[in-house]
Amino acid sequence: MAADQPGAMLYRHGTALLNGNSIARSSAIFSGDLVQTNADSVANINATGSSVLILNDSLVQYEGSALKLEHGGVTISTSKLLATRAGDITVSPSAGIWTEFEVRDVDGRVQIAARKGDLTVSDDTGTTTLAQGQQTTRDESQSRKSNKKRKTGVAPAATPGAAGAILDSPWAVGIGGGIVIGGTAWVLLQNDEPASPSK
Repeated sequence: MAADQPGAMLYRHGTALLNGNSIARSSAIFSGDLVQTNADSVANINATGSSVLILNDSLVQYEGSALKLEHGGVTISTSKLLATRAGDITVSPSAGIWTEFEVRDVDGRVQIAARKGDLTVSDDTGTTTLAQGQQTTRDESQSRKSNKKRKTGVAPAATPGAAGAILDSPWAVGIGGGIVIGGTAWVLLQNDEPASPSK
């Protein structure tokens, strides 16, 4: 019976998909659910002790006590040690106090910023502490980058290095890049010829 209880609530701002399906303004979200935003939308996940902002053009899997960031970015505020994984990199609060941080995965480069409280960053090279107010960039493993390009089809547009809040410049770059990609896709879809004989 406990397995049927929602892990959190999802609120969309613009068009967002939950497990590939469009949702109303809000929906219950369970462990294992996949949330996708497009170039001009964001989404919020509200759980007990944690709030997550999923930035534009992102793909995130909710795992209850953690998030799996496939691409894009998230801003997390938590008192529950909510961790974020991007490839082989895991970012989590160092202590069970109110912590705010940002993680953005852009073309195989993971940008991490500790806004409030210290973070623990773990990858295949070991574990380090990122102090409040600091930021760092890590590279995903080569095998992870190959799998991601196969899975998503298109690598996300690159953004400038993290300098300041992630919602500043990369937000604008993400929207602009999404508009270009969306416009190109729209033009290509206007062709009446089927993609294959079976369609």
